[in-house]
Amino acid sequence: MALVEEILKQLQGGGISQIAGQLGIDEGKVSRVAAGAVPALVTALAGNAATPAGRSSLASALDRDHDGSILDDVAGFLGGGESSAGAGILRHVFGSRQGSLTQGLGGASGLDTGSVSKILAMLAPIVMGALGKAKQSRGLDGDGLASMLGAERKAAAASAPDAMGMLNEMLDADGDGSALDDVAGMLGGLFGKK
Repeated sequence: MALVEEILKQLQGGGISQIAGQLGIDEGKVSRVAAGAVPALVTALAGNAATPAGRSSLASALDRDHDGSILDDVAGFLGGGESSAGAGILRHVFGSRQGSLTQGLGGASGLDTGSVSKILAMLAPIVMGALGKAKQSRGLDGDGLASMLGAERKAAAASAPDAMGMLNEMLDADGDGSALDDVAGMLGGLFGKK
């Protein structure tokens, strides 16, 4: 099963209802945001891993801060209401393009951008934790991580070409038709610092 599918399946096991209950919004809308947000985060991380320095930095960040233990108690994490780590991940991953992503997901889900931002901040550490767990369990180095993320990005594009096209358009800051170069530039701060 692909990483994106694994994360979404785990969220369906109580995470979506936990987020909906905490924010006081409809579970279906939370599920629609998650269905767009998880592939967006994985695509952004694939962009970072496309360069040798990005691969190395991402692997180090996962080893240091995201071992996957968050997945042992997703409901507990979500119930804790702590989203500052997730907000920091999002700032570094998407930079100035976070607003475009938030608006796009808000339009697709029917939620306001404030609610979408909160959902994204809750999901970001879960995605990083799942990536860290996959790295450990599969014994991946930076190159293996980049290969896995590249395959995830291709699988997402094949399974939902319209959604990935919209995501690419939202994140393509320089208008060259590919968001990967823009996302890679946005991610430098997240993985280059302790």
